[in-house]
Amino acid sequence: MAAVTGVGVSTRASSGRAPSAVGPASRASTTARRVALGVVGLVFAVPIAAMVAFSLRSADGSGHDLNHWLAIVDPENERAYRNLVEGVTNSLVLAIVAALLVLALLVPAMVLVHLRYPRLARPLELVCLVPITVPAIVLVVGLAPVYSVVTRIAGSGAWTLALAYGITVLPYAYRAVQSDLAGTDLRTLTEAARTLGAGWAHIAVSVVVPSLRRGLLAAAFITVAVVLGEFTIASLLNRVTLQTALVQVSRSDPYAAVIFALLALGFAFALLVVIGRVGTRGPGASPAVSAGAASPAGAAAGAVTRAAPVAFAPSAPPAPPARKARS
Repeated sequence: MAAVTGVGVSTRASSGRAPSAVGPASRASTTARRVALGVVGLVFAVPIAAMVAFSLRSADGSGHDLNHWLAIVDPENERAYRNLVEGVTNSLVLAIVAALLVLALLVPAMVLVHLRYPRLARPLELVCLVPITVPAIVLVVGLAPVYSVVTRIAGSGAWTLALAYGITVLPYAYRAVQSDLAGTDLRTLTEAARTLGAGWAHIAVSVVVPSLRRGLLAAAFITVAVVLGEFTIASLLNRVTLQTALVQVSRSDPYAAVIFALLALGFAFALLVVIGRVGTRGPGASPAVSAGAASPAGAAAGAVTRAAPVAFAPSAPPAPPARKARS
């Protein structure tokens, strides 16, 4: 009974729930947060509403209609918007390739440093954050000789820009993965899986990826958003992307440029919503347990997770032996 009571007390204490009563300070904080969000939303909503109104303006300026939106999908205007379609296609390919490069190179390095070489955490962070301090035009000056070699080896396709974009998005991807890595006891889970005989490949699939799921999704989606909005590198290296195509089309048809800019903003906003919604862990669920209890790695993680609350429960003292009744 004492053990059960101890477990209940420790569970309630570890939950850290605030009292149900809401004080004036909490209400004031909620009001201030809503006001701040409303002001920020208004700042962003005004230019977006102006862009929507401009894209719906009729040709003679007397009213609003959908003619400019319908002109984009009209087959007769295919030649006029061919460069824009090519830019959208190249940007989507670049976003996918850059996201794969960042996840395939950055995440294993961060996990290896976190598990085996913690002293290299600061140097790795410094290397990943350096690109955000260097202007894009300076990066292009340094990358131009490199791309002269890349062009001779891999061609001059737009997908080769993914190498430069991978460097540009390193700070954002690093922060997204590091925040999730710091909140996960990955070392204990991997050691438990190794104790049960799981290999490193199995641990990477069953423990590391489920534990860092939200960070990986955030890094991938932020990479996509940054690549879709990048202009300087593509322009100076003479590549056709969404942003460079928008600049060219805006000289002849400003309505089409505004419409595609709105679509790009909507796509980036959808990615931000997905970052906040997808990958959230359910209440009481452990990422390692959801990886599969049947596998050695999943069983180890489940054992660690289930044993944690019970380890702090006080055990009941042994009962004294019963005495025999004298006749």
